[in-house]
Amino acid sequence: MNIRLDHLNAMVCGGSGGIGKASAIELASLGANITLVARNEDKLKSALSELSQTASQQHDYIVADFSKPEELKVAIHSYLANSNKKIHVLINNTGGPAAGPAIDAKEADFVSAFTNHLICNHILVQAVVEGMKQEKYGRIINIISTSVKIPLQGLGVSNTIRGAVASWSKTLATELASFGITVNNILPGATSTERLDAIILNKSTKAAKAIDEIAIEMQNEIPMKRFGKPAEIANAVGFLASPAASYISGINLPVDGGRTGCL
Repeated sequence: MNIRLDHLNAMVCGGSGGIGKASAIELASLGANITLVARNEDKLKSALSELSQTASQQHDYIVADFSKPEELKVAIHSYLANSNKKIHVLINNTGGPAAGPAIDAKEADFVSAFTNHLICNHILVQAVVEGMKQEKYGRIINIISTSVKIPLQGLGVSNTIRGAVASWSKTLATELASFGITVNNILPGATSTERLDAIILNKSTKAAKAIDEIAIEMQNEIPMKRFGKPAEIANAVGFLASPAASYISGINLPVDGGRTGCL
């Protein structure tokens, strides 16, 4: 099975930490040249130093804020023009919206989340897709959430926007399939990241329970009785980005320890 990515270029969003950073590390270990995208330059530099160069790869980064889509568009197009790079693998990944019931959300919360996720994802895809067509190799992988299949309590805005991103992705998968470009979604369950820490803290505050107690309750809802590791999500990213996954497109892949209670 060929999972090597030698001589291919991968752009990883949210690459300065968590699942994004783990995905970048995995893709680099498979031979890809990595371009990290995030807003904190110090964290980007730190993440860059952890990427493998055993296949003589060249790694770099772009500083961009997904809350400012027009600035993101300028930064991405400028980078592609100046580097003369074709991106073969795009990992769309950004932090989720704040927790809370949908009924309590403000209109601006939905607009902001829609912008950060779907609009920015779309900007990135449009920027790289022509290069994928020319190279006859494209992998677009969206890191979303298991809420695409079953909405999660207390994540009203996130549930709403994640579903929109999944539908957009499925539509693109159909439109781009004839060019040899696959579009897939990875749906992480509870994974040990700063995002999960924030969710646990929010639950702890609302329920007036200790953080450790909330964490144990959440782990007990998972058949494997533990949280996932970012590297475990990254393993799925590596496979879907590889030549071995060339006939897989338009799927939602939960990586959640078996927690999602549907087929």
